Amino acid sequence: MKNLWKNTLTLIAKRSNSIQVLSSLLAIVFGLLFGLIVMLIVNPADAFPGFFTILTGPFQAGMRSFGNMFYRATPIIFTGLSVAFAFRTGLFNIGATGQFTIGAFIAVYIGVHWGFLGPFHWAVAIFFALVGGGLWGALPGLLKAFRNVHEVVSSIMLNYVAMYLMILLVRRTVFFGDHARSLAIQDSAELPKWFLGSIFPGSSINIGIFIAILFVAVIHIVLNKTTFGYELQSVGFNKDAAKYAGMNEKRNIVLSMLIAGAIAGAGGATFFLVGGRYLHVNAVLMPQGFTGIAVALLGLSAPIGVLLAGIFYGFLELGGLFLQGFDFTSEIIDIIIAVIIYFSALSLFLQKFVASYIKKVTETDIEISEGADIK
Repeated sequence: MKNLWKNTLTLIAKRSNSIQVLSSLLAIVFGLLFGLIVMLIVNPADAFPGFFTILTGPFQAGMRSFGNMFYRATPIIFTGLSVAFAFRTGLFNIGATGQFTIGAFIAVYIGVHWGFLGPFHWAVAIFFALVGGGLWGALPGLLKAFRNVHEVVSSIMLNYVAMYLMILLVRRTVFFGDHARSLAIQDSAELPKWFLGSIFPGSSINIGIFIAILFVAVIHIVLNKTTFGYELQSVGFNKDAAKYAGMNEKRNIVLSMLIAGAIAGAGGATFFLVGGRYLHVNAVLMPQGFTGIAVALLGLSAPIGVLLAGIFYGFLELGGLFLQGFDFTSEIIDIIIAVIIYFSALSLFLQKFVASYIKKVTETDIEISEGADIK
């Protein structure tokens, strides 16, 4: 058994990606354990049953639960992919919340007023939300490229600009004063369920999850299989070297933020093109963009990793709903996710720790074997 463990560590040591994956798994484990400790402090009698409920959330109500899990994961996959794309190109898109908000408003506006589009209504709403989010994301890209304004500073400020702009535009264009929210979108603007309604009966799932998977696939191909993706990442790794190699670093910075913003804007559309969901005129930033940062970190900024991390987030959220059957509140899930975020942010430290531990174990094994050979 000991030899098997060392052989496994040796194999992991040869693959840096494996160390990164292991660090993300450790972040999840630490977050779950911390949540269990909090539950033991708050209510020891129900701590373990409640923790088991978190771990088995989607299994509580069959296929309906799985459908709701995918539904909750969809907007987070979009914002996580937006942040991850910027990460891969050397930029920190902390403005995904603002881009998400702009996309949401555009989608709702079209959903309310453009009923003449008929069966193309929801698709057109997503397209223009994508365009709006992209243009909003391009703003910090332009400031970064031509005025050397750090994208973190500009995108944070634009989050608040987007929030107040959305409130202003909702009040002037799609406001339902009796409930201080936007008007309901037309039925033709709602994302269809297609055959998903029969697979996950009673759930809120729609084709948004398919659109998210499509975006994941496209971004994966762009980053890993195209010259354009290679140039974007090259500028992110070393802007001066990329410029020396003949790449237009300013153009690539703007395009990176534009694409990241477009992804987040499409996420805002899929989140609000649902019956019974409205834009409220409250001065509160939408949380999906910030959660997307955690998902991007947990998914190692890889499109497929973001997809899995987003689904895991939906899994935890659903577990939090069922947790309320015990003497706990759903905020326990927020605590667990917050701890996972912190450990995800410390992923580089965890990677170094894991790498040094593996190196120590494998080197010790080599020294022992060499000593045995000498004897």
